[in-house]
Amino acid sequence: MADIGADELSSRSGSPEPEGRSSEDRSLLHQRLAIRELIDTEVSYLHMLRLCASDIRNRLHQLPPGDLDVLFSNIDDIIQVSSRFLHGLQETACREEEQANLIGNLFLEFQEEFEHIYKVYCANYDQALQLVKAYRKEPELQKAIQGIIEAAVPQAGPSGLSFLLVIPLQRITKYPLLLQKILENTPPDAHAHPVLQRAASALQDVNSNINEYKMRKEVALKYTKVEQLSLRERLARINTHTLSKKTTRLSQLLKQEAGLVPRTEDKEFDDLEERFQWVSLCVMELKSNVTAYMDNLEAFLCFRPHEWSLDIPGGPAEQYCGLARDLQLEAFLQFKQRLKGLVWDPLCSLARALVGPRNLIKKRLDKLLDFERVEEKLLDVGSVTYEEEAARHTYQALNSMLVAELPQFNQLVTQWLGQILCTFVVLQKELADQVLRRAESSMALLPHYHVSEPDFRKLLEDTLGQNSSQLRLVKESFEKVLPPPTTQPLLPGSEYQLQALLTRYGPGKLYQVTSDINGTGTLDLTLPRGQIVALLQNKDTKGNSSRWLVDTGGHRGYAPAGKLQLYHHIIPSEKELRGQTGTHEDYWLPTPEPTQPSVPTVPTVTQVVAAYPFVARSPHELSLQAGQPVTILETQDKKGNPEWSLVEANGQRGYVPSNFLARTPGPAPWGWSLPS
Repeated sequence: MADIGADELSSRSGSPEPEGRSSEDRSLLHQRLAIRELIDTEVSYLHMLRLCASDIRNRLHQLPPGDLDVLFSNIDDIIQVSSRFLHGLQETACREEEQANLIGNLFLEFQEEFEHIYKVYCANYDQALQLVKAYRKEPELQKAIQGIIEAAVPQAGPSGLSFLLVIPLQRITKYPLLLQKILENTPPDAHAHPVLQRAASALQDVNSNINEYKMRKEVALKYTKVEQLSLRERLARINTHTLSKKTTRLSQLLKQEAGLVPRTEDKEFDDLEERFQWVSLCVMELKSNVTAYMDNLEAFLCFRPHEWSLDIPGGPAEQYCGLARDLQLEAFLQFKQRLKGLVWDPLCSLARALVGPRNLIKKRLDKLLDFERVEEKLLDVGSVTYEEEAARHTYQALNSMLVAELPQFNQLVTQWLGQILCTFVVLQKELADQVLRRAESSMALLPHYHVSEPDFRKLLEDTLGQNSSQLRLVKESFEKVLPPPTTQPLLPGSEYQLQALLTRYGPGKLYQVTSDINGTGTLDLTLPRGQIVALLQNKDTKGNSSRWLVDTGGHRGYAPAGKLQLYHHIIPSEKELRGQTGTHEDYWLPTPEPTQPSVPTVPTVTQVVAAYPFVARSPHELSLQAGQPVTILETQDKKGNPEWSLVEANGQRGYVPSNFLARTPGPAPWGWSLPS
């Protein structure tokens, strides 16, 4: 009886053991089936990717390369990462007991790479779908594309490109599900269970990060688009909602400026923005400098002295013309083309690349004002509308993207800028070397090529001395046939000032301005042509003899010595000046005669000449050339204004300014002639 009871007890106590063992066997079987599904689907997935990259992409010759880059994005990077991942999965098959644990660790190892490559692909997916929709509007093109896809992937069906493009998105979203299936069939006390949990959670985070990145890119794409809108189109976009948003933002900004509400401080972003503005300023400054450099280069290339006939046969002149022609047609043109392609075009591309981030930074400020207003409402009321919540998310997405990507962008722009500068320096150096090489052969033919430098300097000084002597002789010969310096007409009303300067300084110190002087320095004078000044010192404080210190009778300052000539004319007495106050003849040049009779107000015949050229601006005026003889008919206009005189020249009559007229110094004809 005891044996029978023991058997029954043992049978009762041992009966659950086969059930537990069978349950564990079933879980292990399902786990292995899930692992097998993971590996098999990965093989099929990689095979489909390779078909897209090789057979399909290479046969779509109808599409431009830019469209292919958008459609297939970074599929080559995905193939490379998936190949290594599949290789790791297949290696776990030889260790079945630790296979689940190894798979979990493998997913954790590839977590960052998966997130990086699928972020890029998913961000470009919407743009690829827009191209697919555009192709469907062209029946012939769509038919050709569909035929290529059906030949390579029959299971694609009528979906065509859409079926292929969505495969990478489906795969990355399926990884957490496959891991979860393996985890469900793994005992909680198994060594692989915590590893699989971490792997499943990590892949879920990867998908969340990809979705967030995709949303940021959509926000960035929305606000970086530069639309060329007319004023009418801009006005058409204004509505009550737009006005309300802008009014609310302005109100929020004014409250911050008044100190009524706190301003959100973001030190990290402020530092990044400052760095971006500095980099942008460097790019714009360099672009401006390169623009000026290319303009100067263009002006230099337009100067072609070698194309003019120098009438000097043979010798150094001919060698120079040959060298200049060679450099002009080859070296400088090549340099100009390389400068445009290697410096100017990349610099313009870099400047265009700054537009998008600049718009995002500007838009972030608007969204920050919306965010701050919503946060205030959330603290006061405790709830916000759906639109306000969307505004919060938009700012957070925009700010997160800028904080994450501005450092890389600033670094890339700095590197790009440095590379452009280095390229510019190298181009300059290569141009100099090329010019020296081309000039070497021409320099060897010069007669003084083998002369030592000291001897060459002495030869040069002697030659310049001889040429200077010849020029001095030519100048002296030319001055002998020149007429005495002519005196410029006095300015109206300057006789009394002239008399004061003469009384104070004497006739030997008086000079007349030969052309208008525009003072540029602090002590420089601005003087009109004909102004009389007195010389105080024939140099400035630094000993520069080309700047003279002069007195105008009211102001003292510096004037260019080259625009001053000694005033030779005889000055009328005070009595004559008083006698001429009733007439207007003093507006003309003083003449060598000691006295001049007053001009009567009735029409007279007085022979004078035009001191300056004058262009008529109305039918009542008369155009004159400098030195042209005229006959004065009246010394004032019809209103009695003495500043205008009625004259006749070449049978035509008209008014001219009185101070543009000058008397002839004597019966001698106007001008000068060479001595016989």
